[in-house]
Amino acid sequence: MNVCILQQDILWGDPESNLQHLDTLLSLAPRAELYVLPEMFTTGFATLDGATVETEPSAGLAWMRRKAAELGAALAGSIALEIPADAGKCVNRLFFVRPDGTYEQYDKRHLFGYGGEGERFVAGDRRVVVEWGGVRFLLAVCYDLRFPVWLRNRDDYDAIIFVANWPDVRRFAWDTLLRARAIENTCYVLGANRVGSDPACEYSGGTALIGPYGETLAAAPDRQEGCAFGEIDLQHLAEYHAKFPVLEDADGFELK
Repeated sequence: MNVCILQQDILWGDPESNLQHLDTLLSLAPRAELYVLPEMFTTGFATLDGATVETEPSAGLAWMRRKAAELGAALAGSIALEIPADAGKCVNRLFFVRPDGTYEQYDKRHLFGYGGEGERFVAGDRRVVVEWGGVRFLLAVCYDLRFPVWLRNRDDYDAIIFVANWPDVRRFAWDTLLRARAIENTCYVLGANRVGSDPACEYSGGTALIGPYGETLAAAPDRQEGCAFGEIDLQHLAEYHAKFPVLEDADGFELK
């Protein structure tokens, strides 16, 4: 499966302009079966009081469904979305949208307390694996990357999708943990980060496709918009698992 992971500069609190800009970026991107967008790609990391979030029906989700149909490909990306039943509270919701308009969703489990996310957002409690083109993807958002137990491969996925607004000041952790999650789970990792700035942080990217050995298969250019384009090879993954079945030796555990 060919995948294209976009590295985008997100305009703060301006969904319409961000979606128009993504139309341009996607028109210039290589053709793929899956496109991955950064976290909160319509607004930026909207944890501050008064920061713009989307309301239902989500314009970002409607755009994703339309764009998936146009491209004949799946799209993944997260949106800051207000919860109708709980005014003032939001979810950081990662949507995985197929070309036929069907979609699945994952609400970010680990809220970034250091950045105030827990004051405005509600954490999800459901681990989500989606299938597309024969590949099983575990969905994850930004800070989830630091919590390996939640992400542990139970032989139920082939790749992890991470969408993020991960700041430059902690870029070394991003680069390191993407590879750690790939190595320990013997899987592919797709990491989509942003560039540019918002009122709180600077972002330098690090968007990449990582192979099951922890090797970088594709990477976006540093500190500028672009994409990482590469292939998920299930035959290669199966051969690696047969040769080195490390997951068979893993400890059992139960999440609470």
